[in-house]
Amino acid sequence: MSEGIVKPILYPTTNGTQEGHFSLIHIPLPLYSALLQPILRVLLPNGGPTHSEEPEGLLEGLSADNTHGFLNISVTPIECSVVCHTSWAQNVFEPVIRRLPIEASKQVSISKDTYIVFSVSSAGMEAGQRVMDLTAPLAMAGIPIFFITTYYTDFILVPSKDRHTVGQALLARGFEFSENDSAYVAPTAISHSRGPSTTSEPPSTPPPSNVAELQIRTFSQLKKRNVVPFVEPDLHLVQCSGKDIAPEDDYPRPGSNGSSSSQHGGSWLASLDPKLYLGLISALIAQPRFLSITLTQDDAPSLLLDKSLLWLFGNSIAGDVEGDLVPIFLDLVDLPLESTGIVCGVAGKLVDEMRVSDPKAEHGAELSYLSTARAGAVIMSSEGSAMALDALQPLLERGGV
Repeated sequence: MSEGIVKPILYPTTNGTQEGHFSLIHIPLPLYSALLQPILRVLLPNGGPTHSEEPEGLLEGLSADNTHGFLNISVTPIECSVVCHTSWAQNVFEPVIRRLPIEASKQVSISKDTYIVFSVSSAGMEAGQRVMDLTAPLAMAGIPIFFITTYYTDFILVPSKDRHTVGQALLARGFEFSENDSAYVAPTAISHSRGPSTTSEPPSTPPPSNVAELQIRTFSQLKKRNVVPFVEPDLHLVQCSGKDIAPEDDYPRPGSNGSSSSQHGGSWLASLDPKLYLGLISALIAQPRFLSITLTQDDAPSLLLDKSLLWLFGNSIAGDVEGDLVPIFLDLVDLPLESTGIVCGVAGKLVDEMRVSDPKAEHGAELSYLSTARAGAVIMSSEGSAMALDALQPLLERGGV
């Protein structure tokens, strides 16, 4: 039996620390180039303000050593999605969005609700089962969440307004709250959901009574909204991590104008291999078919990227670069942001179906998930994704399990 630790992302304040509040930004792909500047600005913080009249505007969104507590930038065939501290959404993205033509600005959205981000550590659990276990309790409680798997850690995004309900749901499922660690500790796991927003009203129907009912509701909802899972031809991914520069390496750091990295105030750039920096910038400028980067204050940069981009990074990344992962996309643009249980319903049913079809297979062990603002992606091995599509199609056609 594994233990899972769920810990909120904290930021320093004058009164100690507090949970950070994050925003979810949806950028349509045709407007990607118009929003590239704020994307890069958020990716590479130097701790300085965007506007002189707001000297503390961005410092609110950085940790004590000028790193992002949490940042995810994902470019997929469906959209560009950014999860960043709310202060960065307000001070970096909103001014640029306001300068767009009116019709274009209406297509970009910043979530009205803010989110709290929890990191999830659950070593020893099979990946596929972990996604299920981490998504069931909150989905059963009717709480919408987003789920992001990285090279090191799983993250869940929970609406700030549901913070108390989240605590109750976790405690009810055997989690214990540790004041010392600011974390929930449990013998097994937790939960997830999804969706972009049309209303802030609570769900009109009560939460499901069990996982089987949750799965039936999920596929019925997806069928009603004409959500069809798909894969992009010849798109293969790898999950990897950026390498830190050894202390004795004396490279000028990106943006340092040749000065010592210590002058960066300890930001993530201070320990970043310049080749990783150049690879990220080059990939983002070119608008990749798929690139998801996650920065946190506790881990090295985590990347899930199109294998065709590997050459941009040289030897600046670590991990199984020979791996072959395939994303199954779900375009959820027509689902409200407060929809619950999508990941738990889809991922859970996939794991169940694949175990039935091939009990000895380990495809489920490679299953992970990426929530973006208006989409979701189930990440599996190449062979596993083919089996998953075969399992999903009939379920969606009949709208149930």
